[in-house]
Amino acid sequence: MNLFGLSGLLTAVTSFSLAIFVLVYNRANWVNRIWFLFAVAVAWWGVGVYQISGTQNVAEAFFWWRAAHIGVIMIPVFFVHFVYLFMDITRRRAVYFSYLFGFLFLISNTTPYFIANMRFVFGSFYYDSPPGILYIPFVVFFVGAVIYSALILYRRYLLEQDLIKKRQILYFLLATIIGFGGGVTSFLPVFGVDLYPVLNFFITFYTVILAIAVLRYQLFDIRVISAELLTFSTWVFLFLRGLFAESIQERLADWTLFLLVVIFGIFLILSVRKEVKQREEISRLADSLKKANAELKKLDQLKSEFLSLASHQLRTPLSIIKGYISMIQEGSFGQAPEKLREVLRKVYFSNERMINLVNDFLNISRIESGRMHYDFETARVEDVVQNALEEFREAAKDKKLDLIWDAPPEPLPEVRLDKEKFHQVMMNLVDNAFHYTQSGFVKIGARLDAADSSGKTVLISVRDSGVGMTPEELDVIFKRFSRGEGGSKVNTSGLGLGLYLAKRIVADHGGEIWAESEGRGKGSTFWIKLLI
Repeated sequence: MNLFGLSGLLTAVTSFSLAIFVLVYNRANWVNRIWFLFAVAVAWWGVGVYQISGTQNVAEAFFWWRAAHIGVIMIPVFFVHFVYLFMDITRRRAVYFSYLFGFLFLISNTTPYFIANMRFVFGSFYYDSPPGILYIPFVVFFVGAVIYSALILYRRYLLEQDLIKKRQILYFLLATIIGFGGGVTSFLPVFGVDLYPVLNFFITFYTVILAIAVLRYQLFDIRVISAELLTFSTWVFLFLRGLFAESIQERLADWTLFLLVVIFGIFLILSVRKEVKQREEISRLADSLKKANAELKKLDQLKSEFLSLASHQLRTPLSIIKGYISMIQEGSFGQAPEKLREVLRKVYFSNERMINLVNDFLNISRIESGRMHYDFETARVEDVVQNALEEFREAAKDKKLDLIWDAPPEPLPEVRLDKEKFHQVMMNLVDNAFHYTQSGFVKIGARLDAADSSGKTVLISVRDSGVGMTPEELDVIFKRFSRGEGGSKVNTSGLGLGLYLAKRIVADHGGEIWAESEGRGKGSTFWIKLLI
């Protein structure tokens, strides 16, 4: 057997095998049905080539060339139809025209106007050369249909968003270029270009790769493709080994082995198919999760924008309320009775808490949207801490708590910070200490970090004799909307935003913040470490 015949035999075996496999896989799917017909057409051509290569009779060569061209004529017809189905193209005028031309060429194949002559080539077999008058338009139709289909695949590949589908189209396109690029060389000897059609072997690889694409495998997993190629290649090798065995015993043994390998190969293919389906499902779920995450990010952005807008709208009336309360307390509208002044003081502190809460919301929305702006400048830590402390003098008297300022023994070096933002951090820490301490003290201190031998870090502490915290609470208090269980029972008005915001602001200053407590009822200490 010469190489021309061997290429036809391999093409026939692989195409028939894959045609049956695809049909069994899902015969109800029209994509698979058309692929089945396409594979049968390719296999039919392969059988014809195998027969042509072995005959030395001109009449037999005529017969087998006409028989082989039944498959050759229908290959581009089924291919165009298959591409349209695979790409879900609804307008199928090109498909109808391809079937019309295919029907006309099938009729002409029975006349001498299509295959007119036989020429003995390569010292081995007869070739249909020179061509009949209708053969030239057929070649133009064949090549044009393939190029047209390849362009459809290429355009869809550029536009496709789904990753799996995009990879399938890519492999499909590469298989088309490889298979048809090799197979089209068979037309050259027809026109007197005696190039041996050895590239027909590419059609075997084309068939296997394209079948995998049709079955919608995870084409980016090269191991799956390798398993399929290995299985079918083993089938072909064992079949040919049995076909050319020298004795009946060897042939019986080889074909028995062939049947066993076919059975196990089918199980292997089915297991690979199952695995790939599972991977496709996981990939689809991952895509759905990705879309859901994108939607959540969009919603989160809308939430941040809403918080920012709402905070701006709330802060203005609260500031006006604060101003009028201050004016009433100062006697701008006349002296208020003592009882009214006491009520106004409570209203003032409640309004102040609302302002701080609105500011927290506003700053959180700025941080999460990346719009938080800092005005860093050199400042003395003692001044910033004392300013926050002074705003709680009246609150300390009301609650009868000792508000203690543990001043450093000597002035501390200046640090770079945003005074307004850092003031808010201190306000949040001191405010927490007051609300979670029913009796005793709140003590604020600032000093150089004794553990730092270079003397380049400053420690700020806010210590109280309040409810204290468990180790579990210490792990979560700096998270958004998280509060200690013990503190929630004492202070029911907090939302768990102050410490989260404080941690973000301190981190943006290049510092650290953490909390310590010996347990429930033993108070808490919050620490801030800043670089000088």
